[in-house]
Amino acid sequence: MLNSNVLRKLDMQDLMVFVAVYEQNSVSGVSETLCVSQSTVSYCLKKLRAVFDDELFINTRTGMRPTYKADGMYPHVLKILDSINLCHASASAFDPTLQPTVFNLCAPEYFEQLVLPRLLKRFACAELAVVVNVHKLETDIPAQALRDGSLDLAIGFGPDFHRSHADFKVRTLLEDDFVCVFDKGATPSQPRLSLQTFIERRHVFPTPWTSTSNMVDGWLAQQTRQRQIVARANSYGAALKMISGTDFILTLPRRIQQLLADDTVFERCEAPNGLPGFTLDMQWSQGADQDSANIWLREQVIAACAELDTT
Repeated sequence: MLNSNVLRKLDMQDLMVFVAVYEQNSVSGVSETLCVSQSTVSYCLKKLRAVFDDELFINTRTGMRPTYKADGMYPHVLKILDSINLCHASASAFDPTLQPTVFNLCAPEYFEQLVLPRLLKRFACAELAVVVNVHKLETDIPAQALRDGSLDLAIGFGPDFHRSHADFKVRTLLEDDFVCVFDKGATPSQPRLSLQTFIERRHVFPTPWTSTSNMVDGWLAQQTRQRQIVARANSYGAALKMISGTDFILTLPRRIQQLLADDTVFERCEAPNGLPGFTLDMQWSQGADQDSANIWLREQVIAACAELDTT
């Protein structure tokens, strides 16, 4: 806020006149540079002198000599004008039609299976030369890569599956829960598994993101229970193939089950009561928050996720 109401009388033209007079030592030269009349320059100087209660420039035989106060004001007024220019430049909207653009994301397979195809389809339909490079999500959100700009966005799970960072912005994209998937020939008769049945069956565990723990086993540990894992797969698709023709259980996010599990081959049951769901969250750095390209990318991701809830 301004510390004096008298400062409200100033406008950008007044500050531009101040800088021009300071640099050129001539009212007539300022008039030509700013394409305004000499009377306008004189009027601006009059306002500046009144507002700052100082002569600011003294007319001498060698030109307009700045006063001690004008000398002190000059670098600050330059910064004000530079800041206004920066605000105007950053306000320019990112236009993906002007040139090829590459975005770098860190995300789990969940995002690649559900969201990325829709995102790429949006780009293709609009004939945009946009490339999306996806790096596999590790245990923690790659904080330094987000801060230094080598990554544009990080997509991870929530709540509280990754270490939080106070300087990051977070947006929840999707909510989901788990279901249990079986080969049709080995599906239990009950529509929802009991906890006891769940831990008695052998499990295939998909690891679509690198982590020392996972949502299901973390919950079982809270119940002082554990399950028998017979195989770990690197992808949801591979895990589904592993349970075909067996009595193994595969616990999948419901959206992934609906997308990948062929209902002519597989059947599902509801997971045991109490197994919590999760969210898919998007994170970005404070430094990228007002970047127009990053804003555009975030809007596209949000729109692609919204399509999932309308189809």
